[in-house]
Amino acid sequence: MSGEPCLLVDGKGRHYLLHLRDDGQFQFHGGTLGHAEIIGVPEGTALASSTGQRLVPLRPRLVDYVLAMRRGPQVVYPKDAAAMLMWADVGPGHVVVEAGTGSGALTMALVRAVGPEGRVVSVERREDHAKHARKSLERFFGGLPTTLDLRVGEVEDVIGEVTPHRVVLDVPEPWHSLEAAGEHLVAGGVFCAYVPTVPQIQQLREALRATKRFIEASTFEVLHREWAVEGRSVRPDHQMVGHTGFVTVARRVQPLSDAPAAD
Repeated sequence: MSGEPCLLVDGKGRHYLLHLRDDGQFQFHGGTLGHAEIIGVPEGTALASSTGQRLVPLRPRLVDYVLAMRRGPQVVYPKDAAAMLMWADVGPGHVVVEAGTGSGALTMALVRAVGPEGRVVSVERREDHAKHARKSLERFFGGLPTTLDLRVGEVEDVIGEVTPHRVVLDVPEPWHSLEAAGEHLVAGGVFCAYVPTVPQIQQLREALRATKRFIEASTFEVLHREWAVEGRSVRPDHQMVGHTGFVTVARRVQPLSDAPAAD
């Protein structure tokens, strides 16, 4: 339909992301294809460009959209977003506070994970980043979902207001949010933070321990390697997605004694 995102795959497996318009025209090295020729065609139907090049339209998966969408702030890479959803145990009906919104990639995954009964409150400090994220989210969802609340400000203020089940942070200094999370995150709720460097995870883990309100702390990274499979030739790709960031998760509990609170 007009207004929806579409992924075109050419004969060599290259991807092209576009948003369909009745009067739109897709142009690439293999010619042109009018959007009107795509709209209404069953997904997966092979089409021909003006020069006869094959193009297959598909509804983009979230991973397709994230990897091909216009960049603003750096996105959380899909391999990390998937691990964050699993280890933070984000599910239907949860209320999630996220910061910062960035380009909106992780926000999209969170909104889909909480479902129609959940709620995501995403907070961004910078107005320009917030505007960019809003556009990306509207393009992907076809408008802002009613389960998504976008805000500009300080996440610590929002945590106290919302009392979330999960706090998911992609900010440079997530330890600043621990006091609010330790006070207002529901008992048993999960705090999850994504940072790129070793000094950051060291400071975060020390801060988690000092609050005496979090247990089951864990820090890890995710490496992603594709494999090339061509007949009998089966080998790992020459390139892989290595380190992009560290994920740290911990469970919020009632105030502990002087015993160590986080491993």
